[in-house]
Amino acid sequence: MRVVAAMSGGVDSAVAAARAVAAGHEVVGVHLALSRSPEAVRAGSRGCCSLEDSADARRVADLLGIPFYVWDFSDRFAADVIDDFVESYGIGETPNPCLRCNEKIKFEALLDRAVALGFDAVATGHYARLDGGVLRRGVDAAKDQSYVLGVLDDAQLRHCLFPVGDTVKPDIRAEAGALGMGVATKPDSHDICFIPDGDTRAFLGRHIGVRPGAVQGTTGDHLGDHDGVHGFTIGQRKGLGLPGPAPDGRPRYVTDIDATTGTVTVGTREDLRTGSITADRLKRLDPEVHGRRFRCEVQVRAHGGVVPAVARIVDDTAPVTPAGRRKRDGEAPYRLELDLLEPLEGVARGQAAVVYRPDDDGDVLLGSGTISATGPWAGEPTGADADAGAAGAAGAAVR
Repeated sequence: MRVVAAMSGGVDSAVAAARAVAAGHEVVGVHLALSRSPEAVRAGSRGCCSLEDSADARRVADLLGIPFYVWDFSDRFAADVIDDFVESYGIGETPNPCLRCNEKIKFEALLDRAVALGFDAVATGHYARLDGGVLRRGVDAAKDQSYVLGVLDDAQLRHCLFPVGDTVKPDIRAEAGALGMGVATKPDSHDICFIPDGDTRAFLGRHIGVRPGAVQGTTGDHLGDHDGVHGFTIGQRKGLGLPGPAPDGRPRYVTDIDATTGTVTVGTREDLRTGSITADRLKRLDPEVHGRRFRCEVQVRAHGGVVPAVARIVDDTAPVTPAGRRKRDGEAPYRLELDLLEPLEGVARGQAAVVYRPDDDGDVLLGSGTISATGPWAGEPTGADADAGAAGAAGAAVR
């Protein structure tokens, strides 16, 4: 096959490219230029798209003896990832820009261009596995990245290769070292690449400005004021701008954000417990495939735990989500409703709810949706939903 190896400059994508070459594919290395900000291209930047990263990727390509190119997607990245990030925070959501980048840049813009140029597949360094079109978790549970691939559709997955998904990270580093790659000991990147200093609140403030509002308790009592809901996220404990702790001495957490009124509500940790989730922007969740109601496990953070749930796929043709975001053209005319059989804490609108079917050979990713509403935990489930949780065999239809 003719394969584009997406090379970020890190060790995972470097070994993925090497394995694609070793498999006999005709491989071309491509690094994506996503930002033109001076901070993002300085030496030592901790994002994943700096000039230093590009140079590291080029050195690996030279070592492997493959052609290497830099494709500039900075304008599209700004429109589809950065602008979406700012918009989401402005309406009280907490988006994951890495998922959005995977969806719109790494597996849409990149893949579209690769296919147009006659390539058959794109290989990346993600820790996930494809098995006959089925997307599974990576073997390395600590590094599993299937969650951030939940936004891909079946057509995109047919053109994907994940060569490192069957290997644990220490072995990847050892393999890179054996191949003489300088990136073998390069640290992993963790920051949002377009906010290299890590100050998300300041970044959003520059883009959104000041939008004053109130901070209140769960009973509606006024506790203070703020400069904009974009400075908060569900579950946040620090930086609330309040004069002191709660009267009972317990810490306060952000439990709700209402961008329409500019109100931020704070409460106890118990108030963060979530029992139900509604999601839109569904990917790979089709009632014709999965049924209208089925058991599953749900994950709401890239490295968070999973909880069992009963899922329902419901018709939804409303033009606006509960958070006030206007739906995009082409979005599935359904929404996902999840009744959790165990509580999750601090679930925020804008995060992805990725659903899995447990499997002894690595959980199978069924699909995903963007969280648009949540409901409180009402205690242990009873009746049919409790039976569904106890029955096991998650992923089967619930009658």
